[in-house]
Amino acid sequence: MDKNFFDKAAGYLPDVCFDGKVALGLLLGSGWNKAIITDNILVRIPYRDIPGLGDATIEGHTGEFILYERNSRRIAAWCGRRHFYEGVGWEQAILPIEILRRMGVDKVVLTNASGGINPALRPGDFVIIRDHINLIGMNPLVGPHNPEWGERFPDMSQVYSKHFSETLHSIANLRQIRAMDGIYAYAMGPCYETPAEVQAYKTLGADVVGMSTVPEAVFAKACGMQIAGISLVTNLAAGISRQPLKHEDVVAAGEQARSLMSGLIDDFILRVLK
Repeated sequence: MDKNFFDKAAGYLPDVCFDGKVALGLLLGSGWNKAIITDNILVRIPYRDIPGLGDATIEGHTGEFILYERNSRRIAAWCGRRHFYEGVGWEQAILPIEILRRMGVDKVVLTNASGGINPALRPGDFVIIRDHINLIGMNPLVGPHNPEWGERFPDMSQVYSKHFSETLHSIANLRQIRAMDGIYAYAMGPCYETPAEVQAYKTLGADVVGMSTVPEAVFAKACGMQIAGISLVTNLAAGISRQPLKHEDVVAAGEQARSLMSGLIDDFILRVLK
């Protein structure tokens, strides 16, 4: 990946983003953009203004970077993501994580919308990601090695922090939110999976399937970050659902679950950064 690409993007952000005081990073997927609670917004920049990133093109992704304060701590939130299926390269897909790394952030929360495979799941449930399966056969770390991104062959035995997962489950229990541990399967997209593919993923042990998160998680883990992964089940996967799958339903499910998402994220921030 091209270091100059990241340099230009980072150079556009104001100095306040790099003063060492940003405590946590958020990458908010479909439907999650309105989940944050802010005390004071310090920086707000549309994605289209950040060199190389490009505007968010998917409904449910606001497409803006926000640096804000919550309980006297600074949080950097990427409201929406660029997906590999949009035809962009790995640079755009992982740029938010690289910028967080340059800010000195070592804790990140990755969120997404997903299709439920596990029969115990229903739309509106949350899955705390325990592990993932990369189904696309490609990896954002392919290419010349940059020592700033960790080891050449990073260990992926525990991508998602057990402590963060336990914290999320504790919050969910207190708020009476339906949440379970699960394995996230990463499919390329943009088409939804076939029923046969979904059954194959189920055989592999996947609980949910989606089109994001894993590239960012792999890169963040390689860079030494602690990661929390949260998936909102917005629909049942193909062959499990009796209805054709539509992105409009994904957006609608996110809107319905907004208060639950907000409570889960905000309580997590207040606990982890107390």
